[in-house]
Amino acid sequence: MKTSSRAVLAATFLVLIMCAAFAADTQLPNDWQSNLLAWRAQRAKNLQTPTGWLSLVGLDWLKQGDNSIGSAAGNSIVLKSPAPPNLGTVRLGSSSIELLPPNGGYAKGLETDGKAPANPQPLASDDTGKPTRISFATLQITVIHRGEKYGLRIRDSQSPTRTGFHGLKWYPPNPALRVQAQWTPYNPPLKRKIPTVLGTEIEADVPGKATFTLDGQTLSLEPMLEDPKDTELFFIVKDATSKDVTYGAGRFLYTPFPDHGLNQPGELLLDFNRLENPPCAYTPYATCPLAPPQNRLQVALPAGEQRYHD
Repeated sequence: MKTSSRAVLAATFLVLIMCAAFAADTQLPNDWQSNLLAWRAQRAKNLQTPTGWLSLVGLDWLKQGDNSIGSAAGNSIVLKSPAPPNLGTVRLGSSSIELLPPNGGYAKGLETDGKAPANPQPLASDDTGKPTRISFATLQITVIHRGEKYGLRIRDSQSPTRTGFHGLKWYPPNPALRVQAQWTPYNPPLKRKIPTVLGTEIEADVPGKATFTLDGQTLSLEPMLEDPKDTELFFIVKDATSKDVTYGAGRFLYTPFPDHGLNQPGELLLDFNRLENPPCAYTPYATCPLAPPQNRLQVALPAGEQRYHD
């Protein structure tokens, strides 16, 4: 028994020495892996919130004028239970969006931003930064604005996709896919057309490019800024794993700004272990941007999140 215990202690000590040497060789922070695993766990929690991406059950585009909504078959937009037969009418005007009550008034329990709705009730879309929340029972409805189109995004906290969540699949942490990149700013930033799953394009501000070496190849990626107030760069990346292991349309990666800011040459860290699926990987009711041609890599990035539905 003593000999066995000594062997175990010796083996454990050897593993600790190897791990310490490996961390030193790769210049990894001591808490890199624990932070990564905590971030992955938090991501799963965020998806499962009552208003997370797994709760989406519908996306219906509005026509100009009146759009009746409710569970009754005669509505312009038919909602599933627990919606009332006639929830109201969304009126899309040239410069306003409003919710009007049906004949007989709003259903008991219907609220907008936690209060009884007005008649008419102005509705703010998501591009304002604070969309109006229409709620009834387990449903929540907001207006989204994409290009020239407005639509109703419908969530249900009891959706089968949320209640049936089966966890996320990840590649094991791989420090070799945590790379230092050189930052080359674009002064002024470029305007790029980014394709979307809707078949449309959005115009994005691209402040520069990140160049790095992987398996002896020099590669580059262009990020965009989703908002001028952002403090992170947003990369949409597609690589060779998209064919069979990771989400086919590509994955997202958020990184801190380069060490000398966006307008000066510098360095930034690309930790591909934090590649994450876009919302479209979980629901057909999201409106995701796609990887632009310059971010479609021919090499494999076997790190980060794998396909959800496999």
